[in-house]
Amino acid sequence: MKPNMRIPCVIMRGGTSRALFFHDKDLPKDEGQRDKIILSAFGSPDLRQIDGLGGATTSTSKVAVIKKSERDDADVDYFFGQVSVDHPVVGKTMNCGNISSAVGPFAIDEGLVEVVEPITRVRIYNVNTKKIINARVPVKDGRALTEGNFAIDGVPGTGAKIQLEFNHPQGAVSGKALPSGNPINTVEVEGKIYEYSFVDAANPVVFVHASQFGLKGTESPYEFEARTDCKDISRLLEVIRGTAAITIGLAKNLDDAAKNSQTLPKIGIYTEPVDYVTPDGKEIKKEDIDIVGRLFSMGRMIQAYMGTGAVCTMVAANIKGTLVNRIVTGGNGVCKKLRIGHPFGIMEAEAELDSTNDGADVSCAMIGRTARRLMDGFVYVRAE
Repeated sequence: MKPNMRIPCVIMRGGTSRALFFHDKDLPKDEGQRDKIILSAFGSPDLRQIDGLGGATTSTSKVAVIKKSERDDADVDYFFGQVSVDHPVVGKTMNCGNISSAVGPFAIDEGLVEVVEPITRVRIYNVNTKKIINARVPVKDGRALTEGNFAIDGVPGTGAKIQLEFNHPQGAVSGKALPSGNPINTVEVEGKIYEYSFVDAANPVVFVHASQFGLKGTESPYEFEARTDCKDISRLLEVIRGTAAITIGLAKNLDDAAKNSQTLPKIGIYTEPVDYVTPDGKEIKKEDIDIVGRLFSMGRMIQAYMGTGAVCTMVAANIKGTLVNRIVTGGNGVCKKLRIGHPFGIMEAEAELDSTNDGADVSCAMIGRTARRLMDGFVYVRAE
């Protein structure tokens, strides 16, 4: 029997997610061997991830692999992996905006970029989506600054604000903002017609109105999972999500989408601004938000809101006729600042716009996040 292997590793929180960070040089080049090491590090597949460092949720089962970039327009290359909790799968087709916010601080503290105080701009090339993200990271004494007065809902306390700039985020997977060419699509499921908007920006997201499923749209993950019809609604959402996956070639059929394209596209339920109370008792007033959204990842409603999901929602808000555009602007306007009401609070996104015949083209979408290094050392993985 071989002893466990030890591999240098950093655990970082980025936004409302957490990930294991590795240097590319510390992992094998062979993709299959690399996946085995990552799965062992997380303790997947296992619903508790008890034999690894995973947190048994999609938000805490993520991996980032970083290396110094050879590109002229980037400082570091960043690969993101969504590690399945209950399947031996490392999803590679998507990016995570929350974890993207931790890439800049990691690169600074690991000596991968030249440090400039008080703000260091880190140009990040996301390998998954082949897009450039600029991270503006506060720095002090040569290290990424952690403490600050910027708060994000879903994370206790405050931290130093990291601004992420997603340049021309449209078409991250399909090459088009509207993969189907239409702002509204329909699909028939069990004799009923469902409407949805399918937008590809930063990550592709399917937008559906909560009312189509008998939902208020303000349900928390706990309330949703406690419903007697939770499984039925989840099954309907998966059919719609799978149909969109087929549209952009991520799956051959619905079964293939459910098995091999669990991470993308994402799907979310949305409704007009309305008052609601978060699970921890915070009152969200309708006048403080522009839309209510609940995103799902790998079949389950998530606690907060994905950074790339916010970017995609911002792009959708600026495409005439989409579900999001209808809710936010009434179907004809443009949106430069978007406030999304999620299960535990509000997430904001901003945009720089170029006018087009179809509304506005988002040339740059921006979100503010915080990040923090939690641990560094070695993770021990099973030799086999």
